[in-house]
Amino acid sequence: MSRLRSRLWLPLFDGLADPLTVARLAADAEEAGWDGCFVWDHLHWRPPVRQVADPWIALAAIATATERLRLGPMVSTLARRRPAKVARETATLDRLSGGRLVLGVGLGSDRFGGELSRTGEQLDDRRRGRMLDESLTILAAAWSGEPVRHRGEHYTVDGIAFLPRPVQRPGVPVWAAGFPGNVRPMRRAARLDGFFPANLEHPDQLAEVVATLAGLRPDADGPYEIVVGLPAGTDPLPYAAAGATWWLPEFYPGVRLDTVRGVLRDGPAGLGGDGDVRLRH
Repeated sequence: MSRLRSRLWLPLFDGLADPLTVARLAADAEEAGWDGCFVWDHLHWRPPVRQVADPWIALAAIATATERLRLGPMVSTLARRRPAKVARETATLDRLSGGRLVLGVGLGSDRFGGELSRTGEQLDDRRRGRMLDESLTILAAAWSGEPVRHRGEHYTVDGIAFLPRPVQRPGVPVWAAGFPGNVRPMRRAARLDGFFPANLEHPDQLAEVVATLAGLRPDADGPYEIVVGLPAGTDPLPYAAAGATWWLPEFYPGVRLDTVRGVLRDGPAGLGGDGDVRLRH
């Protein structure tokens, strides 16, 4: 069994809306043995949240404050971003971090902050799904370093080479989020590098997810990541046994800094030298 890796997952609201604070937390997490630090990607959230940080600026601060941690947005609604701009941002951030970026993607939702409807973005889930898939096609082409020639339903990129390339080859790893019972996100995730199933309630659910993905990727080789978010105090070990490769403690919008620091100090999860899953404290 491979090592179960651990990451912080920070909602960049209110007390966590200061990129210097987030960078310090990431540096402390690295020193404490955590493996990653990922951030929420939102423009707006419902009250009482008032302050929101930009994820790309926060990730740049994390990249410069750390040397080992994996980092990235988890997850980014690509349908409200221009893929050509994301291509530049991701390549630059991957180089800044020395090849540590992971791009988490998903459909997004309007229900928590109205950030789609209040900015004139696409509200139809199926249409956002097509925009997401088209964006991923453009990003894969852009990360190759070759000129991108794309004319699709939603986007045009006409002969632009996105240089310099990311450090990672063939490009930045992409993890897709989705609900376990929804076939479309799982099919999308099966074509990518990892899956982040939302709202898991039991390890048996995860075992079903892993089996479904295995059926969708019968000829795949190389590593594939299964990421689970768990409420504070939940034992990650049964999820590791069901196939999880990463776990994250869930923090909710408006979480207090001392709560985050307490979880950080408690330490991450991983595998001991004897091959058994363990918690490190």
